[in-house]
Amino acid sequence: MPPASSAPAGSASPTAPGHRTAWADGLDELRAAATTEPGRLRVIGAVLALLVLVFGAVTAWQVTDRTAAADDVVERSQPLSAAAADIYRSLADADTTAAGGFLAGGAESKATRDRYAADISTASQRLVQASANTRASDPAGRQIATINSSLPRYTGLIETARTNNRQGLPLGGAYLRYANDQMRTELLPAARALYDAETDRLAGDYAAAKAWPWYALAAGLVAVGALLWAQRRNYRRTNRVFNKGLLAATAASVALLVWLGAAHAVARSGLSDSYEQGARSLRVLNEARIDSLQARGDENLTLVARGAVLTKDQKDFYEVGFRSGMADLVGSGSGAASADSRLGAALALADDEAGRQPVREALAQVRQWQARHDQARTADDKGDYEQALAKVIGTDRPTRESFDRVDAELHKALTHEQAEFRSAADGGRAAFGLLAVGAAVLAVLAAVGAVLGIGRRLSEYR
Repeated sequence: MPPASSAPAGSASPTAPGHRTAWADGLDELRAAATTEPGRLRVIGAVLALLVLVFGAVTAWQVTDRTAAADDVVERSQPLSAAAADIYRSLADADTTAAGGFLAGGAESKATRDRYAADISTASQRLVQASANTRASDPAGRQIATINSSLPRYTGLIETARTNNRQGLPLGGAYLRYANDQMRTELLPAARALYDAETDRLAGDYAAAKAWPWYALAAGLVAVGALLWAQRRNYRRTNRVFNKGLLAATAASVALLVWLGAAHAVARSGLSDSYEQGARSLRVLNEARIDSLQARGDENLTLVARGAVLTKDQKDFYEVGFRSGMADLVGSGSGAASADSRLGAALALADDEAGRQPVREALAQVRQWQARHDQARTADDKGDYEQALAKVIGTDRPTRESFDRVDAELHKALTHEQAEFRSAADGGRAAFGLLAVGAAVLAVLAAVGAVLGIGRRLSEYR
């Protein structure tokens, strides 16, 4: 005996033959409408409007992303990279100044103490700036934490060295060397890693700002192609050359596509110039300035240690460091800087005479510094420590004077290249201008034009 049905009497089974869902009925109606010309025109109008609106939306989205990245280059990542370079330079200069003051003994000048204090203050301020724009979990955040924890210990060692030095105790030299060792092994490596992290962030923002908006360009080509196809179809069916609505939609879409391509090309050019003429030069000049600071610190410590710190092959550790720093700065020759040296690279990257002149002056002062240093080393090797000291920190053409001139010229070059960077980067990001807003407006106009153009054809069937 068959089982009794659970469906109420008189009701139709959901799977009963002939039953259709509302969705299936709607598809049938749409299919039937599409077989007529008015139905096809309605579908074409809806698709055209959708395509141009998608084009506008994708353009606004991608342009907004690239504008934000360009703003980050100018307002965030490059200033943070400069701040990181300032941290490194300030720490290196503080160490160099402390060593120079130590050589003066109890006669350490107020200017020397003020310079050291200013360097520590600058490093602390830049650390606050970097910390405010960096998450603690980032690589840069970890380096900031390292510097913040090590800096008080370093300054404490320097003050102990000064106290012992003023009292004429030889223990002061040991404290100074210990402080210098902490600077070289903890503070400066962390500052270098921070600088590298911020420079990598700058490179990432550059890449994001310069990336071509491929999705927007593809959407624009599809929209323009569809509009041209619709006009060709309209011409073949009516022999009318122009449909004003579709023509207006095509003109708006083409205008947006051209604007997008041109604006991005100009922006890429400006940002590329800001990198080639500014950011790269700034990096090389910052590294040249750091090399000169470290060489000066090694020069001072050569006299402080007086041969107490040796390399594995029994050479004076600090003199070897000075020679290495000079090789990095200008190369091993005695004339023009080699192409692979810091100053040689800076000279090659400078794109105008205002940028090249201070680099040339710095090179001339470095050569003078090397000659004076050789005189100081000759005196020290002969056992005339006082004469060597006078050649390094005295008043009659000392190496200190040459170093100060090198530092001043490099600062002048950095100021010029910073202005070059800002000018080129501002010009690049300005190219985006009102493009995101313009994309939205032109897309809406194109959609309205497409709908009105198709509507004009539909009115002929009424």
